Amino acid sequence: MTQPKNPLHGVTLEAIVTELVAHYGWPELGEQVKIRCFTHDPSITSSLKFLRRTPWAREKVESLYLFVQRERARQVR
Repeated sequence: MTQPKNPLHGVTLEAIVTELVAHYGWPELGEQVKIRCFTHDPSITSSLKFLRRTPWAREKVESLYLFVQRERARQVR
């Protein structure tokens, strides 16, 4: 089933976290989304475990990812 209107379709959670870390770095990502897995001994693996179990946190991370994507698209114009 295709989801042409869903901007997250086909994007893994790992890709989202990796891109946000590359964009912000761990300290700033921890400021943007105040969750412990980003502020105390952060790693991609521990973050993925937490985000997969915690829907509200995953929603915040996905929302931040979409914001970054919109800002990048706006800068390209």
